[in-house]
Amino acid sequence: MTVSYTLKVAEARFGAFSGLLLRWRGSIYKLLYKEFLVFVALYALLSITYRLLLTQEQKHVYAQVARYCNRSADLIPLSFVLGFYVTLVVNRWWAQYTSIPLPDQLMCVISASVHGVDQRGRLLRRTLIRYANLSSVLVLRSVSTRVLKRFPTMEHVVDAGFMSQEERKKFESLKSDFNKYWVPCVWFTNLAAQARRDGRIRDDIALCLLLEELNKYRAKCSMLFHYDWISIPLVYTQVVTIAVYSFFALSLVGRQFVETEAGAAKPREPLEPGGKPGPALGDLDMYVPLTTLLQFFFYAGWLKVAEQIINPFGEDDDDFETNQLIDRNLQVSLLSVDDMYQNLPPAEKDPYWDEDLALPPYTVATVAESLRPSFLGSTFNLRMSDDPEQSVQVEASPALARPVAPAQTPLLGRFLGVGAPSPAISLRNFGRARGAPRTPHLLRFRAEEGGDPEATDRIEEEEAAESGDEAGQP
Repeated sequence: MTVSYTLKVAEARFGAFSGLLLRWRGSIYKLLYKEFLVFVALYALLSITYRLLLTQEQKHVYAQVARYCNRSADLIPLSFVLGFYVTLVVNRWWAQYTSIPLPDQLMCVISASVHGVDQRGRLLRRTLIRYANLSSVLVLRSVSTRVLKRFPTMEHVVDAGFMSQEERKKFESLKSDFNKYWVPCVWFTNLAAQARRDGRIRDDIALCLLLEELNKYRAKCSMLFHYDWISIPLVYTQVVTIAVYSFFALSLVGRQFVETEAGAAKPREPLEPGGKPGPALGDLDMYVPLTTLLQFFFYAGWLKVAEQIINPFGEDDDDFETNQLIDRNLQVSLLSVDDMYQNLPPAEKDPYWDEDLALPPYTVATVAESLRPSFLGSTFNLRMSDDPEQSVQVEASPALARPVAPAQTPLLGRFLGVGAPSPAISLRNFGRARGAPRTPHLLRFRAEEGGDPEATDRIEEEEAAESGDEAGQP
C-alpha cells in the first residue's frame, strides 16, 4: 500500500520532519538495510584481515593498494551520473501516474449526453461506461502485477462484471498479435453512434464531445502501455549501477585505516610494548568509517529509490494502488451515469441571496485570517511621489518626445568614415504610414561623395519641405 505522510508534514514546525526518520514502513532503512549490512560485513572482514592476519610487509603493500583505490574512487563522477538518472526516473514515475486513465470527465459527458429514463437509456449509459472501465482493466492487466494477480485470466474479468460472455467471445475471436485493450473503445464508439441514430444523443455536437472524451481516455491507456513497453535505455541503467557498485567496491579497500605513507614527515608516538612503532600523530584510527558509511547510505539509497520507482506498477511499498483505482473508478462511474442521472436536488436560494458581499463564516480557530488584508497586487504597496505636479496628466506630442541630438553609432561611423546617425526609428518617422525612415545626413554624404550637385539640391529641397510641414502642424 502506498505510504502517505502528507498530514504529518502539514506544518513545517520543529521536529515535524525529524519524526519521519523513525518510521519503518516505506523508509530508506527497510529498502537498504540488507545492502548496508553486507557492506559493513565486508569492510569489517577486510579490516580484521589487515590488522590481525597480514605481516608488516603485506600491510605495507595493502596500504599502497588502499591509497590507490581511494584516489581512483574520487575519479568516478558519481553525484552527476546518479543525480541525473534519479531525476529522469522520478519525472518518468510521475508521468506514468498522470497517464492512468480516470473516467471522471467521460462519465460526466455520458450522463449529460445520453438521455432516457427508461431501461434502454439506463442500459446505454451503463454499457458505455463499462466499456471504458474494461479498457483500463485490460491495459492495467498488461502492466501491473497486482492487477494481473487479481485477474489472471479473461474468465476472471467476466466474473468481475467488466465483460459478458458474449463480449468475451467477440473479443477472443479477433485475431491480433498485439494487445487488444483498445477493442472496448471501438465498441464504445459503435454504441455511441447507434445511440445517436436512435435519438438518445440529441445532436452531433454532443456526440462529438462524447467521442473526444473517449479519445482522451483511450490515449491515456495507450500511453500507459507504451511506458511499459519503452523503458529507460538499459545502457544508462547499467552505467549508473556499475558506477555505484564500483565506487563502493573501491571504498571497501581505499577507506581502510592503514599506516601512513613511507617518508611522510610526521612525528610518531613512542614505541609500543614489543618495540612496535605507534601510529603517526594526527591520524585517527577510528575502526569505523563514519563518513564512508554515510556516503553508502546516501548514494546507495539514491540508487535504491530509482530501482523502486522505475516500475511503479509492482508490489513495492510506494507502488501505485492499481486495484483500488479499479474499484474506485467502477463504483464512481456507475453512480454518475445511473443513480445520479437527472437525480437533482431542488434549486434553492443561497444564504447570500440578498447580500451584496458574500462572506462565509469562520471558526474560532480561523477567525484571525479574516483580519488580513486582501492581496491586490505588488504595485499597490508602491510609495508614490507626494508632489501633485507629478500626477498631472499631459497629452503626449512628437515635439516632447523628439530627441535633442541624434544618437551616433560608432561602428557604422567608422565604416562610413563619418559620424552616422543611429538606425533606430525616431518618433517622427514612426508616425509615417509607408516608406522607410529617411536619413538625410547619410543621403547627403552619399550625394556629395558621388559629386552629383542635382542630387544634393534635391535633398535640400526635401528637407526644407519637411521643415515647413512640421512648422505648420499644431
